[in-house]
Amino acid sequence: MGEAAEDAYLSPPVQRATRLLRRIAEGDRVTNMSRTARELDISRTTLLRLLHTLEAERFIEPAGDAGWRIGPGLIGIAAHAFGSGDLAEAAQPVLQRLAETLGLSAHLGVLDGREVVYLARRTPNASFVSNIRVGSRLPAHAANMGRIILAHLPESEVRALYARAPMPAATAHTATTLDGLLHRLAQDREAGLAWSDGHFEPGIASVAAAVRDATGRPVAAINVSGQAASFEAHRARIGGAVAEAASEISARLGFTLRKVA
Repeated sequence: MGEAAEDAYLSPPVQRATRLLRRIAEGDRVTNMSRTARELDISRTTLLRLLHTLEAERFIEPAGDAGWRIGPGLIGIAAHAFGSGDLAEAAQPVLQRLAETLGLSAHLGVLDGREVVYLARRTPNASFVSNIRVGSRLPAHAANMGRIILAHLPESEVRALYARAPMPAATAHTATTLDGLLHRLAQDREAGLAWSDGHFEPGIASVAAAVRDATGRPVAAINVSGQAASFEAHRARIGGAVAEAASEISARLGFTLRKVA
């Protein structure tokens, strides 16, 4: 089939929508509609229609102060697609075993800007399980999977990420300043785990550990969560199991712990 014939099957409206999505994903919040329309070579009216259609499909959402950002609908699709990739493929059996062994809900998440996105979820056969869905987004400074990833990033990256960013409180335990966050991250890094005893949701306890790739960079985190009472008598066992599971996933991704002689 020639190039001209292939072009005949292209859909210009779909191309315009995907180009707009790509721009928003790359950081253009479309706060200047005239400029964005001009650079996409479309009219302001067409741009406005695209924005409202993409919002209706939850592919984009208002970005708080102004403009737009990628929404949970598109994140969910990406998360499901990513679920077949190396990271989720390496994590799925480990998460399943972790959930069954501890009787707690187990999750895998990655950092996306200042949010942690849930890529996988495994639940035990129990009456109380996590109701969070794949594709959900939580503020990284408040959620323990986000905290443990941030804790293992260079401090300069964390400072750049939160230099002028608001840090709303999820509960009274949430760090809401950069200095407070860095202090909390230092504690998490020292412990090797990020604990949450009702820090994100009252009555719910959780513990997270970082997952590293072959270069040693934290590319994800796993956690388990459940009722706070479930953690009280088994804290050491739960923390040890999560740390071991994160190490196993990291090893599957090629990470090797280098011991200092």
